[in-house]
This record gives sequence, structure tokens and C-alpha cells, in this order.
Amino acid sequence: MENQTIIAALLGFLEGLTEFLPVSSTGHLLLAGHFLGFESKGKTFEVVIQLGAILALTSVYATLVLRLLLRARHEDAARRAILSVLLAFLPAVVVGVLAHDFIKTVLFESPELIAIMLILGGFVLLVIDRIAPPPVHHDALALPFGKSLAIGVVQCLAMVPGVSRSGATIVGALMMGVEKRAAAEFSFLLSLPTMGAAVAYDLFKTRNELDFGAVWEIAVGFGVAFLTAILVVRWVLNYISRNGYALFGWWRIIVGSVALSVLLLGS
Repeated sequence: MENQTIIAALLGFLEGLTEFLPVSSTGHLLLAGHFLGFESKGKTFEVVIQLGAILALTSVYATLVLRLLLRARHEDAARRAILSVLLAFLPAVVVGVLAHDFIKTVLFESPELIAIMLILGGFVLLVIDRIAPPPVHHDALALPFGKSLAIGVVQCLAMVPGVSRSGATIVGALMMGVEKRAAAEFSFLLSLPTMGAAVAYDLFKTRNELDFGAVWEIAVGFGVAFLTAILVVRWVLNYISRNGYALFGWWRIIVGSVALSVLLLGS
């Protein structure tokens, strides 16, 4: 019981720490679960603790989202901002529904693939952080519709575990001339409908396999993910504004390299 609680807390911490950083929370969770020998029936634990991270982000951005919704009744700019996020969300809906079973049953079962994608994504972040064009868009709520949709298309790459949803959207935004902080803010806003829909769809698809028997472990993971994610979201925007994304590129390379080395030695 004590060991399971510690593992639940560790996985909750990993979820909250990495969900909104461009390092792939799914990749970290799957690798940690593989090495710790942890797997919940129907992925109940992994799905539910994501709700903790979603709730954390919702609480941080609740005021902004509420203001947008209220202003949308009489302000074109607010309506354009909401439509921009929804357009970016649309490609994930289409690809997620069509490819859900393949992603969950094939891609999620390959820790070697996850480690390799972590490494490759790390190098991409390091390169993009240096060669991204000068920013022309500084407001996450005022992106052109075409660029919002293009960012949404790039987000679909994150359905391969290890790529990172926030990493894909941020890289896509940077290459389209979005300023670093604005790219992260748009990624956060886009994650609200994307993660909410993904978790809801996961719960629906696995409804007959879900097992809430380990209520204590789920509660611990959920709570730790919630608290950790709040701290990360509040910290990361200021860090990125000052320092860019190089730290996260090296993070991915180190974690992916260590994991891949252990996997290869073990086989």
C-alpha cells in the first residue's frame, strides 16, 4: 500500500510537472510506468490524473476565459480569439477520432519509440530556439485564423507519444512568427479544449475497462498533479520570456538518452 502511494504521488508529480512543458508528459508517464512496472486497468489512473492538470490550468485561466466569453457577446476581437482557438483545436478532433485505437494500442506500447521521440524533439527545440524568425505576433489572442489552424495541424504530431503536445504547438507557433511567451500562452489556451476532449474521449472509449478500485492511489495522483501543474503554469511563462526553450530541449535529450540506454541494455 505504501509503495503504491509513493508511485502514485511520483506519477502525479510527473504529470503536473510535464503536462504544460514542451517535454511530453505522456512520454514521461509511460516510461516511468514501464520502469516501475506500473499499469492501471483501462489506464484509469493515467487518464484521471490528467484531469488534475486540466483543472489546474482551468483555475489559472478561469478569469481570462470568463472575460473572453462575456466580451464575445459584443466584441469582435473576443469572438475572433475564441474562434482562433477552436480552429486550432479542430484538426486534433478529426485525427484523434480516426487514429485513436492505433495510437493507444500500437504507439503507446513502444517505450523505445517514446525515448527516440524525446531525443529528436529535444534537438528540434534547441534548433528552433535559435533559428525561429523574428516575431510578428505578440498577442496569443490575436493570431490570424490561418496560422491558428496551421498550429492545430502541427499539434496532431503530438499524438505520437514522446513528441509533446505543447512542444509541437510551440515549435509550430515560433516558426510562424509568434513571440515566445505568446506561443506558450496560445499552447496553454489550446490545451483546454484539446486535453478536455481527449480525456473525455478516452474515458468513453475505455468505459467498460475502467477500474476505480484503487481510489486512494488515484486521489493521491490527482491531487499531486493538480498542485504541481498550478505551480508550473504560473512559473513557466516568465521563465520562457527570459530564457527561451533550450532548457527543455536538453531535458528531453537527457531523459530520452538515459531511457533508451537502459532499454537497450536491458534487452
